[in-house]
Amino acid sequence: MAEKVRHQLFLPKPLSDRLEALAAKPGASKSAILTDAVTAWLNRRGASELEDRFAIRLDRMTQAVGRVERDTHVTLETLALFIRFELSIQAPLAENDQAGRALAAKRFEAFVQQVGRQVAAGRRSLGCLPEQRP
Repeated sequence: MAEKVRHQLFLPKPLSDRLEALAAKPGASKSAILTDAVTAWLNRRGASELEDRFAIRLDRMTQAVGRVERDTHVTLETLALFIRFELSIQAPLAENDQAGRALAAKRFEAFVQQVGRQVAAGRRSLGCLPEQRP
């Protein structure tokens, strides 16, 4: 059995009356009721302290995710507008222009490889002019 310590406390009359009414029920005691109440209060307090500790970090992470989402949206919108612009100014290839199609396929392959190299190296081109890139 756990060691018990005697405490003397003062309660407001309305709260004391409610405690008396609860303790009057069979199998209940003031000590058991107060032990349960204090334990529950301390447990909530501990949970609140954990929430307080992690709330700042979670807020920062939420803000970071929001920035990533915003940046991704800007990048996708930029790409979509660029593609639309390029497609509107480029003349379509003729059906039998095999040389033009071969050149386009070669340029596309070079583009995909360059994107792969940039991503693999962790470099970012956005905001850098070609002469400013490392």
